[in-house]
Amino acid sequence: MVGIVLTSHGGFADGINQSAEMIFGQQQDVAHVILKPDEGPDDIHAKLENAIKDFSDQEQVLFLVDLWGGTPFNQASSLFEKHQDTWAIVTGMNLPMVIEALASRMTMNSAREIATHIVETAKDGIKTLPEELMPKTKAPAAPASAKPAIKGAIPEGTVIGDGKIKYVLARVDSRLLHGQVATGWTKATNPNRIIVVSDNVAKDKLRKNMIKQAAPTGVHANTVPIAKMIKVDKDPRFGDTRAMLLFETPEDALRAIEGGVGIKELNVGSMAYSEGKVNVNQVLAMNQEDVDTFRKLKQLGIEFIVKKVPSSNAEDMDALLDKAQKLIDEQKK
Repeated sequence: MVGIVLTSHGGFADGINQSAEMIFGQQQDVAHVILKPDEGPDDIHAKLENAIKDFSDQEQVLFLVDLWGGTPFNQASSLFEKHQDTWAIVTGMNLPMVIEALASRMTMNSAREIATHIVETAKDGIKTLPEELMPKTKAPAAPASAKPAIKGAIPEGTVIGDGKIKYVLARVDSRLLHGQVATGWTKATNPNRIIVVSDNVAKDKLRKNMIKQAAPTGVHANTVPIAKMIKVDKDPRFGDTRAMLLFETPEDALRAIEGGVGIKELNVGSMAYSEGKVNVNQVLAMNQEDVDTFRKLKQLGIEFIVKKVPSSNAEDMDALLDKAQKLIDEQKK
């Protein structure tokens, strides 16, 4: 695995590592090295060397640095001189860059390959709201031989691919589309469409817009009512769709599955606490309706993967439900 060193002036590298862990989970072979105000070049040089010594593969190292020409960059560059064929340095470190680098280690084995790949992601992470504040860029001219894009709706009854939508992930998460989903889970499952399935959110214009804005680059995000999702599942026009489904509650997931949506596996990621619920672990809170719903889903043959992020260890759903039931019963006394 490619080792990654985050290095910066002050605590920036420490902070961005903490942010990345909140989104992507703890990672092996990642170091964060900072230059403190009372330190000099020799200090950070020694810290960089020590960090690399702990990597499982010291032949593939990627430095993500805050500033070109600064002391952290200069000391990383001095180490890089002896490893120019395999190591790489990228400056202008931001959170999208770091997350993309972590995700890229799943499929890329070269520091140089990852370095090239993450630059565009780092650029795409710079956006403005309102969007019209973004500098205008000219779109490249289409080749003369390019075919015009197909416009308009696809006629009903059209069969695309094998006519069956592919579900790469179905997740229960009260936060719906947020950083952990837009980065870690999207990289792990590679959907081309994220679908929030919720009657409540489908009626909320503000939340629908926020979900669209939160979609990662290259992935479309939609919000649909449960009844609409049941129809989409049977529509052959979605045969080339790799969909990630997000449910706000297990009850919504049950309604969709009972309606025929072809989900076999449910990722249980986050369920927020509210009055009347009990905390089962750090991220899951349930009431009696939730427990009963999960048990009914199990009776329908649904398998559960209880994970906040892809790198987390899966928890035992039966044990969590038993714990929830015990706490609920105690709450009633």
